[in-house]
Amino acid sequence: VLELLRAVQRGSEDRKRSLCRLRWALQNKETQQKFVRLDGSIRTLIGIFTSSLADMQMEAARCLHELSHSSDPAVAEACLPVTSYLLTYLSGHSVEFMELCLYTLGNLVIESEAVRKQLLPQGIIPVLASCIQSPHEAVLEGLGYVLSQLLQAKEAPTEIIPLVLDSVLPQHMLRLVCSGLKAGIGAAVEFAWCLHYIVCSHTANAALLSLGALPALTSLLLDLASEIPQDAPEGLELLVCPVLRCLSNLLAEETGCKVQIQDERLLIALFLILQCFLQQHPFIVQECLWLLNNLTADEPFFCSALLSLDLLPALLQLLPCSQMASVLVLTVLCNIAEKGPAYCQQLHRQPALPLLLPTLALPDPEVVGQCLELLHLLFLHWPEAAADFVTQGGHQALEQHQSTPELQERARALLEMVRQPLGASAFSPCHTTLSAFS
Repeated sequence: VLELLRAVQRGSEDRKRSLCRLRWALQNKETQQKFVRLDGSIRTLIGIFTSSLADMQMEAARCLHELSHSSDPAVAEACLPVTSYLLTYLSGHSVEFMELCLYTLGNLVIESEAVRKQLLPQGIIPVLASCIQSPHEAVLEGLGYVLSQLLQAKEAPTEIIPLVLDSVLPQHMLRLVCSGLKAGIGAAVEFAWCLHYIVCSHTANAALLSLGALPALTSLLLDLASEIPQDAPEGLELLVCPVLRCLSNLLAEETGCKVQIQDERLLIALFLILQCFLQQHPFIVQECLWLLNNLTADEPFFCSALLSLDLLPALLQLLPCSQMASVLVLTVLCNIAEKGPAYCQQLHRQPALPLLLPTLALPDPEVVGQCLELLHLLFLHWPEAAADFVTQGGHQALEQHQSTPELQERARALLEMVRQPLGASAFSPCHTTLSAFS
């Protein structure tokens, strides 16, 4: 390492070759740590990085980029003197050079709070706001990467997001996310995660709603669903995931949002996405069900639409997908059942009860508990369901849970309801809008 550094410092004819060798050497974690401890190492790289020799400048940038991959905060902090130059070079240089600078910044931001605290007064947010109007997909994707790393920082809600909101970044982020199918999907994915992190901060939803985020993201989801059967671009699931999370969290956080998007096509879009990604990308199922739950909680419109569009059989088919899917499907069914007798009657008409019996036999207390919640609502609002449940062997299924501590009270209450279908409720219903993952 020392010999490579000396060869670079001497400025000999093979300096570029020495830089190339140094770059390869800096892919090793121990070499990175040794290099930054050498006197004048970073200063030498900065000198070449800021020179007028384009090819040497690029090699120095690649060396700095390798250093930025280090998971050691000491290596990131050794790079503190280069941050102002990285920001300066985000204007007026080649696309490849700008892209390299952006990813180097993004990597440094992840590992070091000191780097983040230095970049803010150096003006990283105004610089990124200027770059976001670049016509180059590679630059936009790199910019999205930097911004997403900044927005995940623990100090983001108080120190970073206010600066972002005071810039033109949010409106351009929303524009780029929603044009993902026409422009580059890579940049759209990065900015969709940026929006998600902003929503999860609980500090900026009013600002995003005022920009029309809710109708824009809803429209995007409809467009994404329409692409699925024939022309779905590779990696579409990577964009669908953060878009679903943004919508889920906006609905969970902001009252009155559901009224703005009362469009039953949204339900059709969700089930098309579910059908498409169920086998290859099952994580999308959970994301769709979070959104479906938040749409149906407290909102008769989407409960009625789900039934009238005959989407209940498709929903019931998702019960065995996974533990979380089971809980979420049952929660959505509870949201519907809670709306009253007419809704419970329609649930009873569907083959829901036969599917609930094997669910009651599962060893998972959370799934079984949610199933008991649903049965309580059905028996309360539509006693005929209780009678059918008994004829299908439901009595025995309930009895087995009388000895399970977290379930026994509800199981006994349901057994009492089965004996007296028109009796009073023994435990109160529980449903909630759920925040998606942060």
